[in-house]
Amino acid sequence: VQLQASGGGLVQAGASLRLSCVGSMVGDVRAWFRRAPGKEREFVAAISTSGGATEYADSVKDRFIISRDRASHMVHLQMQRLKPEDTAVYYCAAGDYLRFQPSDYGTWGQGTLVTVSS
Repeated sequence: VQLQASGGGLVQAGASLRLSCVGSMVGDVRAWFRRAPGKEREFVAAISTSGGATEYADSVKDRFIISRDRASHMVHLQMQRLKPEDTAVYYCAAGDYLRFQPSDYGTWGQGTLVTVSS
């Protein structure tokens, strides 16, 4: 089982980016985590692909939107009003429950780099 993340890039502060994650439907939940330089991997957002329930980290709430396209097995993360502190490698992950720790997710993609310049 593989997850493929895409959509990262270099943008200026205030800009938007959309990340996408595609992969086999293993587990009901798709999540995005990120790892900034020198920091631990942290939860960003998650969505139940069956029911559509979502969770967000406080740091991205009201700026990021996670959505799913069940027909294409894709999950998107629309990131708006990006800040330099959003700079990180973003990973998509699959799991069975809407939870917040990396250890709750058993399948991971390879990561896509988002760099936000000030």
